[in-house]
Amino acid sequence: MRLSRVRVRSDAIDPQELHSFVASPSTGATVVFVGTVRDHSEDRTGVTHLEYEVYQDQVERVVSEIVDEAAARWAVEAVAVDHRTGSVLLGEPSVVVAVSAAHRDAAFEAARFVIDELKHRAPIWKKEHWPGGAEWSQGS
Repeated sequence: MRLSRVRVRSDAIDPQELHSFVASPSTGATVVFVGTVRDHSEDRTGVTHLEYEVYQDQVERVVSEIVDEAAARWAVEAVAVDHRTGSVLLGEPSVVVAVSAAHRDAAFEAARFVIDELKHRAPIWKKEHWPGGAEWSQGS
């Protein structure tokens, strides 16, 4: 892997910036996954926004380990991951994963691995807000 970056941040994420970070003339595939806040969850409608809390140092370490694992399994050129903290409004990106590789299979598979493992292993908590209430839920 030529390049990687993991950031946990309170400001807005620009998916195009991550795409540009991983892009290279030597790659034939770039996959950008953008996870956005939606207006419902599995059992609730009317979600207005999410609030994320993280152990920043641990999240960056865990996600960096996941990125390294992906690079060991697939021939990826570059990987970038940004995750929000704090309040994130409907339609805004809460997490972006960008992966570039010489071939599409490696880019797709590595990107899927990174987001799935991030949701499973990273110490990130989210609170769903709706009119009249809020509740913490699992996963990012």
